[in-house]
Amino acid sequence: MKIDLYQVDAFASRPFEGNPAAVCPLDEWLEDGRLQAIAAENNLSETAFFVPEEAGYRLRWFTPSVEVDLCGHATLAAAWVIFNRLGDSADALHFETRSGVLTVRREGDELAMDFPAKALAPLEQYNEVSEALGGIEIEELWIADDIVAVVKDAALIATLAPDMQTLKALPGRGIAVTAQGQDVDIVSRWFGPKVGVEEDPVTGSAHTSLAPYWAKRLGKPLLTARQGGARQGELSCRVEGERVVIKGRVAPYLQGTILLPECAG
Repeated sequence: MKIDLYQVDAFASRPFEGNPAAVCPLDEWLEDGRLQAIAAENNLSETAFFVPEEAGYRLRWFTPSVEVDLCGHATLAAAWVIFNRLGDSADALHFETRSGVLTVRREGDELAMDFPAKALAPLEQYNEVSEALGGIEIEELWIADDIVAVVKDAALIATLAPDMQTLKALPGRGIAVTAQGQDVDIVSRWFGPKVGVEEDPVTGSAHTSLAPYWAKRLGKPLLTARQGGARQGELSCRVEGERVVIKGRVAPYLQGTILLPECAG
């Protein structure tokens, strides 16, 4: 069995920036165990699999350890592959996913993803979250899919060295630590050891809650953002009511073929 494999860097203008994702186009679904095994073998924060459907594509995302409900950078990566390697000439792609229908449009040399906004609720576990993040001072604490810890000093973001075992005991999928930026509107880092990703360089799905928060706080619906520690990427977010449009570029890195024995589990 042969499966095409594309590895691209999402939210990047050139290779070795942004967030790498694997993309595997399929004619029909493989069993879930085989999809998970491929994602584990790829050992990237996300592997995207998609199958053509009548109105577009069915899209699924796997970390090395679990299937997730939403992934921004792997959606951007999958759309880039469909547009640029599979030759789909449409102006927009529609993906059926576990988070509903997601649309990705061409906007110049960028791709724009239309995602549902996530409302934040207050979280009172300041001491536990601070301890997990190395004892930092947290200005505000919220939760949606992820915990969102707001800090005052953007320079603090680069110094974070969280305790991954302690993070696993906290609620939510992962944790985004964020601050107002200087040359961009917002900066952040995202940690998700609970889903098998200690740190994700650029997490599009996290901005479905970060963007509405900062849009309200800064009084502007259009935001520029940078995420990451040693490896970083950039994106822009546009808040439109209960939707967030997340834009970014993609840089191709690798193209190959996965070879699977028919008896593989």
